[in-house]
Amino acid sequence: MEGTRGDAPRTGFGRIGSGMLQKRQPRSGWAIGFGLLELIFHSAVRSVRKSHRNALVGLFMNMAQTLLLVLVFYVMFGVFNLRGAAIRGDFLLYIMSGIFLFMCHIKAIGAVVHAEGSGSPIMKHAPMNTLISVIAAAIGALYIQILSLVVVLFIYHVAITPITIHNPAGAMGLVLLAWFSGVGIGMVFLAIKPWWPGFTELGSQIYMRANMIASGKMFVANALPAFMLPYFDWNPLFHAIDQARGHVFIDYVPMQTSASYALYVALVGLVIGLMGEFYTRQRASISWQAKR
Repeated sequence: MEGTRGDAPRTGFGRIGSGMLQKRQPRSGWAIGFGLLELIFHSAVRSVRKSHRNALVGLFMNMAQTLLLVLVFYVMFGVFNLRGAAIRGDFLLYIMSGIFLFMCHIKAIGAVVHAEGSGSPIMKHAPMNTLISVIAAAIGALYIQILSLVVVLFIYHVAITPITIHNPAGAMGLVLLAWFSGVGIGMVFLAIKPWWPGFTELGSQIYMRANMIASGKMFVANALPAFMLPYFDWNPLFHAIDQARGHVFIDYVPMQTSASYALYVALVGLVIGLMGEFYTRQRASISWQAKR
C-alpha cells in the first residue's frame, strides 16, 4: 500500500526522519556562551567529585589536611621558638594566612596538571576541549579551598576566639592571586606533560614540596636579611603570602614584595602554557602514534 502524502519518504535503510532534512539554525553568541558556561559547570562538578564520591566527605578531607598543616606549623613554631618572627596579633591567624594561600596555590597546580589533556578520550566529544577541562579543574580546586577557608575561619571565630581581618577584600584578592598563579604555573607543566610525562610529574612534585619552605609561610619578607631575600624573591607565592599578611594584620606593611610580580608571573605562565597546549594539540595525533 502506498504511503499517504504526509508520510516521510522511505529508503533502503528505513524511513528518513523529517529532522534530518531540516537546516540547522545557527545559535547566537549568547546561546553559545551559556552553553560553554553550562559545560564548564558540569565539568567542574565532575572534577570536584574525583576526590570523593560524597562532596561533604571530600570537603572534610580537605579541611583535615589544612588543619593538620596548621597544627604541624604551630608545634614547629613552639619547638624551635620561632614565635618572635611572627607578626604582632593572632598567632594562629598568622599561620593560617600562609597555609590557606599555600593550599590554594598547590591545589590549583595539581588540578591543572592532572586535567584532561589533548590525548584524553573525553576530548573526542565535540563540545569538549582542553581549555574547558583546565578551567573546570581550576574552578573545582578553588571552590573546595574557599569553602574550607570559610568553614575553618568560622569555626575558629565562633568556638575559639573572635578574629579581626584588617582588609578582608584585599586578603581575599590575594587568595585568588595565589590560586591564579598556581593555574599559570600548572599550565606550563600541562603543556609539556604529553611530551615528558615523567619529568612533568617529578617537576611539579618538586615545585610543590619546595614551596613548603620557599613560600614564606613561617616568616615575613621584612624580617629576612638582605642576603636571603633572593632565595625566596623568585617565588610568586612568596609575594602573595607576604602581601596578604599586610591586608590581614594592621601592624604589618610589606615593603619587600609586590602583588604585581605574582600577577605577571601568572599571566606569563598562562600564555606560555596555552601556546604550548595549542602546539601539542596540533601535533598530538602524529607524535603519539609515532611513539607507539
